[in-house]
Amino acid sequence: MLVVSVIVFLLLRLIPGDPAAVIAGADATPEQLRAVRRALSLDQSLPQQYLVWLMGLLRGDLGRSYITGRAVTELVAAVLPATVQLALTSTLIAFLLGIPLGVAAGLRVGSRWDLLLSAVSALALGVPNFLLGILGLLLFSLTLGWLPPGGRIDPLDDPAGSLRTLVMPALTLGLPTAMIFARFLRTELVRIVGQDYIRAAYAKGLSDAAVAYRHALRNALLPVTAIVGVQLGRLLAGTLIVEQIFTWPGIGRLALQAIQTRDYPLFQGIVLVVVLAAVLINLIADLSYGVLDPRIRERGV
Repeated sequence: MLVVSVIVFLLLRLIPGDPAAVIAGADATPEQLRAVRRALSLDQSLPQQYLVWLMGLLRGDLGRSYITGRAVTELVAAVLPATVQLALTSTLIAFLLGIPLGVAAGLRVGSRWDLLLSAVSALALGVPNFLLGILGLLLFSLTLGWLPPGGRIDPLDDPAGSLRTLVMPALTLGLPTAMIFARFLRTELVRIVGQDYIRAAYAKGLSDAAVAYRHALRNALLPVTAIVGVQLGRLLAGTLIVEQIFTWPGIGRLALQAIQTRDYPLFQGIVLVVVLAAVLINLIADLSYGVLDPRIRERGV
């Protein structure tokens, strides 16, 4: 977190443009620009600016927006529920699509399910998120008229309308992640199905579904769990573009606005919140190893 804070602080200062000029306006005089810079402490050296910001972070203060004057924590908290809703739905889609498809392909190598996984994963992983979102807009919104082109409706106000606005951005984010999960799961199942305990399960007359979900899947999920944290962090980063395409009022869209207006404190706060979320997700993924594999718990004891 400390390294990220230094990097994002320095990189923002390399972006062309002056926050004081954005705030003061194009017709501002040099005296007005100097006054704005002084009010925002931009006249101080970079080490001084960073130390002031860091001391605020240690007190739980992310600073105040240059543009609105509101606390960064307040601005982030206002849009965070929308991003959490989109991220959780995309993750759910990734598991609901990825696990069954990976199991079907892994237990029947060379079958139509295996070929389907290869074709769909190549397409989903080869097409960038922004292009996948644009294609979805053209097909489901402009051509078929099934779904709205963008925006967000609060699920408490209109559950059905909220679901319709959520489908396209969630699929745009969740489909590539689902294919990654499916490919890893297929690879592990291909390795596991040759084990003695799997052959014994088949010898008992158990069905494919029983063998897969009772015996093979738990072991196959261990390597998949290892990439869950990384992929969810990637998914959070993907919201930056997807939210802009679908005018989804989340943290990604707020980050782009902060960059456009050179709102340093706001963007710095957003990056730290996203990185903290990614760190916590990876920690949870690491801790889940012990839940999935008793041998890890025994070694820990």
